[in-house]
Amino acid sequence: MQEFNADLHIHSKYSGGTSQSMELPLIAKQAELKGLHLVGTGDALNPSWMRHIKHNLSEENDGIYSIENSETRFLITTEVEDSRRVHHVILFPSISSAESLMEKFKRFSSDIERDGRPHLGLNGERIVDYVKEVGALVGPAHAFTPWTAMYKEYNSIFECYGDNTKEVKFLELGLSADTYMADRISELQDLTFMTNSDSHSPWPQRLGREFNRISIKELSFNELKNAIERKNDRKFSLNVGLNPREGKYHLTACSRCYLRFRLNDALKLNWRCPECGGPIKKGVSDRINELATWEKPLHPWHRPKYIHILPLAEVISLVTGIGTLTSKSIRERWNSLIEKFGTEIKVLVDVDINEIKKEEPDVGKIIERFRTGRMRYVAGGGGQYGRPTLKDERDNFYGSGQRSLVDF
Repeated sequence: MQEFNADLHIHSKYSGGTSQSMELPLIAKQAELKGLHLVGTGDALNPSWMRHIKHNLSEENDGIYSIENSETRFLITTEVEDSRRVHHVILFPSISSAESLMEKFKRFSSDIERDGRPHLGLNGERIVDYVKEVGALVGPAHAFTPWTAMYKEYNSIFECYGDNTKEVKFLELGLSADTYMADRISELQDLTFMTNSDSHSPWPQRLGREFNRISIKELSFNELKNAIERKNDRKFSLNVGLNPREGKYHLTACSRCYLRFRLNDALKLNWRCPECGGPIKKGVSDRINELATWEKPLHPWHRPKYIHILPLAEVISLVTGIGTLTSKSIRERWNSLIEKFGTEIKVLVDVDINEIKKEEPDVGKIIERFRTGRMRYVAGGGGQYGRPTLKDERDNFYGSGQRSLVDF
């Protein structure tokens, strides 16, 4: 068996809020520096992006596509939004499979030819019907986020996918959740968890900020399918991602001013912020507490280890105090470490910590912190990312330092 690092959910320049630099040649170059072997193309139902895919990629082996002058390989993928605003990730066995699904979905979508992430007038169960017809795989995207996720809309996976629930073999955790949170929910025990970046930018601080390590014989769609279904010793051997506290929706918070709330206070306030009047969005942490079967996670036998990381540029930013991750000084130190150790993923996950400390002592200390679970964070919420901190900072909630509504 071989191990491959894969980020299977990104977006093209045709999705809203996405960098115009999101084109395959640049994505491939940055993926090599990151240490990703396999990247999803994203947005494969969009005709303009599909033309770009066909112009740049050639099929190498059973659904795996290569690009000239790069070791990066691509899998044809997309994300769609259903009639209840729930998002789903789709993995295709070929370009022709994606084109076939695009033709089937045309009559259910008014924006499939414009938007990289099309809106469909279908529910999750019906989407699976069509995905099966083209031999593709589908599962919930960022399953816990409060805007466009399965558990935002439903209390169970069966409510989302109905009689097709058995066809759903994977679930994407999203930036605001991890294995330790999701494995408190009993109905998810048999699913393979994915950690993908959902990146809107090609740069290494975004691309591969969450990734999967997959143990398979070779890169192929069938081998990936077997790993998802845990057949013939194929498997996901590692999940890697941000600490959920860095996610934009980890805590319950106002989506306008980002004031954090405890759940009872949000309920008393009828989900309106008393400071700015903005809507309060329920955080992933509180939502999982509602859904949880167990107080503590119960990991099934097949669940791989989950490692929390920080992007390397973010680590260097903490060391230097420079807030702009693309600054010249951060880039120079980033380049030096990549030249020494090969890829960002090797630095963050694989290289012996003492070797890193020899090269960059302060950087090595921070990497050691998050590898050993000793990193501190100020949690995100309401759409604002959380952040790592080297100070003794705490999450501030509405009512801190004064009587909370629940005290009355």
